[in-house]
Amino acid sequence: MKMVLIILAGVLLIGAGIALFNMRGALATGVQTPEGPSAGTLWTQQTHTLAGEATSLEPWQGQVVLVVNVASKCGLTPQYKGLEVLYQELKAEGFVILAFPSNDFMGQEPGTAEEIRTFCDSNYQISFPLFEKIPVKGDGKSDLYQFLTAGGLEEPTWNFTKYLVGRDGKVVARFAPRTTPDDPDLRQAIANSLGG
Repeated sequence: MKMVLIILAGVLLIGAGIALFNMRGALATGVQTPEGPSAGTLWTQQTHTLAGEATSLEPWQGQVVLVVNVASKCGLTPQYKGLEVLYQELKAEGFVILAFPSNDFMGQEPGTAEEIRTFCDSNYQISFPLFEKIPVKGDGKSDLYQFLTAGGLEEPTWNFTKYLVGRDGKVVARFAPRTTPDDPDLRQAIANSLGG
């Protein structure tokens, strides 16, 4: 009986180690570029505002866009602050952040649209556009995230995965969740897309 318990404990430890390794990989920093072009552009994508109104992304046509899947109860949630700073710094040059709440990662965005808006306003004074809560991974991922990953880019592995889209509406690069808004590689990619 004692041997069975020791073996069971060993199996559990190995499983926990594998899960931790996989999570660390999901949260790693890094950049990935598309392997090929995706069909269409970001501007043709249909979605809903956080308030539930149907919209397309056409109003941002011609701008450089950072699409981010966000969550209110994640260890990476403080990135909201850096994202707002980045947006305020570059919006006059034609840069915008489009944020899409998602509850895909351990239920870390359980709130209603109103709760999400209140959280973002009261904690981070977010002024960039927030959209409806959507699925961003797996077979049921939204059309938007199907577009973002169509060029061979990996789907989000955690909250705050970032997709950079150029002025032409094509995806330029994917940045891992732990890539912070002040990361030099991210900042340089944005500057290149802005033409600076």
